[in-house]
Amino acid sequence: MKETEIDKLNPIEKRAAASLSSIYSLRMLGLFMIFPVFSLYGQELEGNTPFLIGFAIGAYGLTQAIFQIPFGMLSDKIGRKPVIVAGMLIFALGSVIAAVSDSIYGVILGRIIQGSGAVAAAVMALAADLTREEHRIKIMATIGMSIGFAFAIAMVMGSILNEMIGVNGIFWLTAVFALIGVGVTLFWVPDAPKTFHRETEPVPAQFKSILQDHQLLRLDIGILILHMVLTATFLVIPIALVNEQHANFPSSEHWKIYLPVMILAMGLMVPFIIIAESKRRMKEVFVGAIAVVALAELGFWAYNDSFYALVFFILLFFAAFNVLEASLPSLVSKMSPTEAKGTAMGVYSTSQFLGAFLGGIVGGQLLGLYGVNGVFLFAMFAMIFWSLIALTMKSPRYLSTYVVKLSNVKEDEISKVTAGLTGICGVAEAVVIPDDGAAYLKVDLHALDKVRLKEFSQKYSEVQ
Repeated sequence: MKETEIDKLNPIEKRAAASLSSIYSLRMLGLFMIFPVFSLYGQELEGNTPFLIGFAIGAYGLTQAIFQIPFGMLSDKIGRKPVIVAGMLIFALGSVIAAVSDSIYGVILGRIIQGSGAVAAAVMALAADLTREEHRIKIMATIGMSIGFAFAIAMVMGSILNEMIGVNGIFWLTAVFALIGVGVTLFWVPDAPKTFHRETEPVPAQFKSILQDHQLLRLDIGILILHMVLTATFLVIPIALVNEQHANFPSSEHWKIYLPVMILAMGLMVPFIIIAESKRRMKEVFVGAIAVVALAELGFWAYNDSFYALVFFILLFFAAFNVLEASLPSLVSKMSPTEAKGTAMGVYSTSQFLGAFLGGIVGGQLLGLYGVNGVFLFAMFAMIFWSLIALTMKSPRYLSTYVVKLSNVKEDEISKVTAGLTGICGVAEAVVIPDDGAAYLKVDLHALDKVRLKEFSQKYSEVQ
């Protein structure tokens, strides 16, 4: 089908997608490049213990969880760009502190400050400011994909750069990335008037209802466990790979594992995501991926003395991890109330970063007490626990959140406008909020009559 004008991104939207994705990617690269190497580097730092090494890896998650929603709200008051610039400068400061530290406590302080520069909510809000309602899903998806690619690249780059410049050098490079992000924000990201968007920003009055939603709570617990397991697992995988009693594979060669594994894992993910979405088998694929991660952890525990077994289970882990990482935001969007997606996503993101923090401290403590096998067993049982929660999850409705501007709807017209919207092909639900000048919809994107929806919204957006 030929793409119509309504389907095309305009130049500002294309620029917004590219620039904001680059900001997010630069930050994610900085956070995750130390993942495949820090547990080995941390053993050289003054005052290190397994617990403190784990704390250093996960410390960013605590402050990220604390500050991301407040920073997003602050951007409503003082503007998106000032918050993003300030956040990236804070992130750079934390990176420098970590780079110059020769004690584990200095690195922990640096990681805590890195996480304090929490710009994710402000970036997403600016993306919404810069895009028309009908294209917002595309822009958010682009940013989401950039995060996945950044993580995969970070796992490979971290191992390579460790041999070239060391972990101190990686922290210095991270600071440089943050400063580049400041430049991107100031000189490449388009300007836009700030507007409140319920589909990307939290509403404080909605937190109670979102936290009481059992379906969303299952997903919040899930992302917490997933990132707890990720952080704990990659606290000990580098140790198992280099240990003479395990795989006995030198750290300088680890990139030779991560590069093919990341490429294959992303390729293996694609058919399962297609099956989940197009064949509407989301729950089955989702629960299956959780089981595969649990199986990978069992494999790590049972066969970590074999190099080839470790490589196979790392591949299995990341293939399933990628499926879960892609599926969870989609499930939150499908299951969140029509007008509360931003709040639901805020709680979800906070849970994700708390998971990273818990994975670091719990993994570090278990490493000190029981060695790598204790961490792998903990991760396996955590995934089994999640699988039991996920089995009780309702199958999602295959609907997406969609927003249309309706600037001239009066209070006594709400029922009429709501009925008109739900009468359009592909619109399942509509919540009209005159104070926002918008209607929040749940739609079937495959069936949605975008032309009719555009015509209807224009009828209630014309200057009168």
